[in-house]
Amino acid sequence: MKIIPLLSVAAVWGKVWPILVAIVFFGLIIFFHELGHFVFAKLFGVQVNEFAMGMGPTLFKFKKGETKYALRLLPIGGFVSMEGEDEESENERAFCNKPTWQRFIIVAAGGTINLIMGVIIVAVMLCQSDLIGLPEIHSFEENSVSSVQLQAGDKIKEINDKKVYSEYDLGFLMARDGDGTMDFVVERNGEDVELKDIEFQTYEKNGKVMIVYDFIIRGVRPGFLSVAKNSVLQSVSIGRIVWLSLLDLVTGRYGLSELSGPIGTVSYIADAAQTATQETDYTYLLNMMAMITINIGLFNLLPLPALDGGRLFFMLIEMIFRKPVPRKYEGWVHAIGLVLLLLLMLVISFSDIMRLIRGA
Repeated sequence: MKIIPLLSVAAVWGKVWPILVAIVFFGLIIFFHELGHFVFAKLFGVQVNEFAMGMGPTLFKFKKGETKYALRLLPIGGFVSMEGEDEESENERAFCNKPTWQRFIIVAAGGTINLIMGVIIVAVMLCQSDLIGLPEIHSFEENSVSSVQLQAGDKIKEINDKKVYSEYDLGFLMARDGDGTMDFVVERNGEDVELKDIEFQTYEKNGKVMIVYDFIIRGVRPGFLSVAKNSVLQSVSIGRIVWLSLLDLVTGRYGLSELSGPIGTVSYIADAAQTATQETDYTYLLNMMAMITINIGLFNLLPLPALDGGRLFFMLIEMIFRKPVPRKYEGWVHAIGLVLLLLLMLVISFSDIMRLIRGA
C-alpha cells in the first residue's frame, strides 16, 4: 500500500510567504499612490467620500468625518472617491469646482509618490551595497576586445547616441545593440572623445545576440552624498529604461509575449524574495522592487485614456485654451481607453499564466 506523504506546514509556508511578500509590496505601491491623491485632495479642501484599498465587496469599513475608509476583497487596486470627480456637483468643495492647477496636482500626486518611493528603494539598495558602480572603466577582462579603443579611466557619457546616467544604462543600452558594434562618447583626460564602431564579442542564446561585457567599472563606497546622488541617477536610468522599452514594444523590437502583468510580476517578486532569503542578499529583490515602482509611477503618468496621465492631458488642454473639453467627450475617451486597457491586461495575464504552466 502506497502512502502519499503530506506536505509539511514548513514546506507549504515556504511556497506561500514569497507570494504574500509580493502581494503586500503591490498593496504598498497602491496604498501610497492613492494616499498621494488623498493627501492633496484634503490639502486643497476637496470633499473625499471614500478611501478604499482593493476592489469588489467590502470586508471592513469605518467612517471618520466625511470620509469612509474601506478594505475590499480583491487585492487588485484601490481608489479615492472625490465629490464631483466624474460628474457635475453644486458642492463648492467638489473636485470639479476646484482650480485646474489644484486638480492637476491632485491627479499627478499618485504617480509622483510612486516615483519618490522608487528613489527611496534605490537608496536603500545602495546603502547595503559594498560598492556603488559608476559608468567609468576601471580595468578590462583578459582578452578584452573593446580595450582596442576604450581605456581605463574613461568615463562613459553616451552609447549609440543615448546619454549614460548610471551603471544601469551600460548593460541596458549595450543589450539593445543588435550586432555588438556600437558608438561611444567618453570623457578622457577632461575632454569628450567620440569612439566609432567599438566591437564587443557576441554569442547567441535562445535565438538572441548577447553582448560580452568585457570591461570592469569603477565603484565607490556608499556614503550620504554618493547614495543621494546615485539613487537619483539610477532612478532616472530606470525610468528611461521604461520609456525605451515602451518604444521597443511599439516598434516591434519586443512582442507582447515578453511583457508581464500583475500575475507574472508577482511570480518574479516571489522568486526574488525566496532567492534573497536563501542567499541573504537583497540587492536583486530591491532592484526589482525599484524597477516595478518606478515603472508603475511612469505608466500611470502616460497621456493614455483611463490613466492619470490621460486626465492630466485633458487638464493641460483646459489650461491652454481656458476652456474644458466637454465632460461627456472626455468620459467616452476614458471609457474606451479603460476597455482597451482591460483587454490588454487579459492578454498579458493569459500569457503570464501560460508561462507559469510551461515553467511548472
